[in-house]
Amino acid sequence: MLETPFLPQRIVVAAHPQMEDAIAEAAAIAAHIQERGLASLFGTLDDEKLRERVKNAKFDLLIAVGGDGTVLRAAHLCAPCSVPILGVNLGRLGFLIQIRREEWRAIFDLLLKGESWIENRMMIRAEHWRADQSLGNWHALNEAVVCRGQYVRPLRLSASVDGCLLTAYVADGLIAATPTGSTAYALAAGGPILPPELRNILLVPIAPHLSVDRGVVLSEGSSVTITVQGDGNAVLCVDGQTPISLAENDRVDVRAGDYGAKFVRFSDPGYFYRNLTAHMNQNPSIGLPR
Repeated sequence: MLETPFLPQRIVVAAHPQMEDAIAEAAAIAAHIQERGLASLFGTLDDEKLRERVKNAKFDLLIAVGGDGTVLRAAHLCAPCSVPILGVNLGRLGFLIQIRREEWRAIFDLLLKGESWIENRMMIRAEHWRADQSLGNWHALNEAVVCRGQYVRPLRLSASVDGCLLTAYVADGLIAATPTGSTAYALAAGGPILPPELRNILLVPIAPHLSVDRGVVLSEGSSVTITVQGDGNAVLCVDGQTPISLAENDRVDVRAGDYGAKFVRFSDPGYFYRNLTAHMNQNPSIGLPR
């Protein structure tokens, strides 16, 4: 973590395009920023003009208004051009977000005084290979998952670390996660929780059958190759985006990304554990009373 004070001057406020309350809240945030004499632009994350301006380094901060999915979309946009992200949570969980809807006005006063710092989080790069041909590559903030597709039957997969065979799996899939992703799908599959400042890849099998059933934390700098051994029922899914079909003997190489995501944080780095404890004590997705 890099605890350097951060004082933005050019701010874009981007809402989830399908959340009407997020769009309204984003407009209020942009107006609040303008009232304090800073330049700001308001829009949605599917606005192509807004996206082009972010890519061309026209802003030094993007405020993402929505939930964790909104922040993931913002990270895919902002990480390649090193634009920091500040999330305002209107969703359910908010693992990636420190600020709730009812507190952004007070928190933004701290932001505009320079009382914040930048947290750097690792991303991973997943590349799809068929024989000697690369069919595409993608960056992920949470995870790259090789899992079963259309048919309800387990896959046969192998995993090699730095060119050496680790193990073979008969399972519904295998998750290659970042430390950020350790609190997402990997956590639901029984994996360990890693603090966000680490730069290790986490491997977690999904419903393994008579196979290694424990998560494996790779050394920093290590890469993993996941090979499909079965009949082509496998797909690759990166950060929950559209699945990509995999054929028998296709490989997915996963390594540390070419860039990472930057997040604006407040208070001390211990926020991660406080946020984690709050979510573990009560999962709002379940809808149960406290």
